[in-house]
Amino acid sequence: MSAPSPYPASTPTAASAVTAAPTPALALAPAHAPSPIARLRARGLVKRFGATTALAGVDVDLGEGESLAVMGPSGSGKSTLLHCLAGILPPDQGSVVLRDREVSGLGERERSLLRRRHYGFVFQFGQLLSELPAVENVALPSMLLGTSRKDAIDIATQWLGSLGLAGMEGRRPGELSGGQAQRVAVARALITGPDVVFADEPTGALDQATGQDVMRILTDTTRRAGASLVVVTHDAQVAAWCDRRIEVRDGLVVGGAA
Repeated sequence: MSAPSPYPASTPTAASAVTAAPTPALALAPAHAPSPIARLRARGLVKRFGATTALAGVDVDLGEGESLAVMGPSGSGKSTLLHCLAGILPPDQGSVVLRDREVSGLGERERSLLRRRHYGFVFQFGQLLSELPAVENVALPSMLLGTSRKDAIDIATQWLGSLGLAGMEGRRPGELSGGQAQRVAVARALITGPDVVFADEPTGALDQATGQDVMRILTDTTRRAGASLVVVTHDAQVAAWCDRRIEVRDGLVVGGAA
């Protein structure tokens, strides 16, 4: 079984793009305006950890192609919200619906498949596999979905080239700068053509200038790939790159339009 293409359905498939022309991924995927139609919808999310209520009844909508910043101080519940939206944690109460599919009640195995097929992730420290070169880090999610190694490597090479990393395919994470490593993480998040990309403090380990560059790449690339984006951050300058932002405090949305 082949992995989903990182390109919208109106453009050539990943395999044909690789074999027909070396055009970078971004050039094949036209940018589009966010849609008000909800791609991901959460209602009444409650999550407790012992006596601590991390989420106290949260509603969130994420539009087609929209980027959403989730802000709040440490301990506010913003990362727990991301984990529930992304199927990493099941909520104790409430629902999460991806398109028309209820996902909040799925078991661990089904949530794992959901994350693999429909979601992409960018973390604060990249979480790249240190023993693998950049191109294999990017290709790995596609290979896990059944794409042949050759095709996955070819697609990963295109993604790296489109993000300004041509010639660095063989470098391991320790041989990359922080900004370069986060570009690799962005390519890895998008290679399977996810519905939603989740980014948890994606600039937290970077200096301000590099962080702004990573956010430009992250927001532009996800939009061009047709993915929606959720960014958890405490930095207003990072949140400003997104189409919309909400603020979470004490497990509740207290600001912005959810």
